[in-house]
Amino acid sequence: MKIVRLAWGDKARYGLVEGDVVYAANGDTLRSLERGERLSTLSEVKLLPPCTPTKIVAVGLNYADHAAEANREVPAEPLLFLKPPSAVIGPNESIVHPPLSQRVDYEGELAAVIGRRAQHVPPDEALDYVLGYTCGNDVTARDLQRKDGQWTRSKSFDTFCPLGPWIVTGLNPADLAIESRINGQVRQQSRTRHMIFSVADLIHHVTQVMTLEPGDVILTGTPAGIGPLHPGDRVEIEVESIGILANIVV
Repeated sequence: MKIVRLAWGDKARYGLVEGDVVYAANGDTLRSLERGERLSTLSEVKLLPPCTPTKIVAVGLNYADHAAEANREVPAEPLLFLKPPSAVIGPNESIVHPPLSQRVDYEGELAAVIGRRAQHVPPDEALDYVLGYTCGNDVTARDLQRKDGQWTRSKSFDTFCPLGPWIVTGLNPADLAIESRINGQVRQQSRTRHMIFSVADLIHHVTQVMTLEPGDVILTGTPAGIGPLHPGDRVEIEVESIGILANIVV
């Protein structure tokens, strides 16, 4: 099932996508949605970020090749940081290159969307708490990250967390292809099997520290190949069996 959020009149609502048709999503929670009446076609609606997280928990250095390109050791446990909800944008929205930074990078990632409240989750039950998966871009002001010595400012600018285009349920996240393209040129290409810590490991680790609420997002880390974005660039993050998240840099 593909779950979308879309602008509908002067409100946002959830929908379900089949082919190129969007249907109303009826239900009390994200985990209980059922197909309702036909609303429109995909080409006729504006897609919004597919969820409204209270927090985005991101993971640094979760691919060994990315740790190597960053000249960092592979972490012994997941390296966590937060991105604010105010950074979230949806497909086809603009990433704003801030004047404070001279080097803004893309980081293509698989994003896990939580479906129900999660606290102290054991690893063997962790995937039961996932609603589904979407594409994410952990946009980073790389020069500020290096300057500050910690990551809050560099990861938190408005527009620095594109998500979308939809949430796909029922996927096995263990071995999905992930690719990032800038203006059509492939810059990152890997598979989720190369993650150091699996999605289940990450949910277990995060929920020992903080409660995850429905709609919260875990960004699972980026593979090697990160690089700069410039105004006018079109960045595409594609994850196998999900789709393409496209944004323009301004």
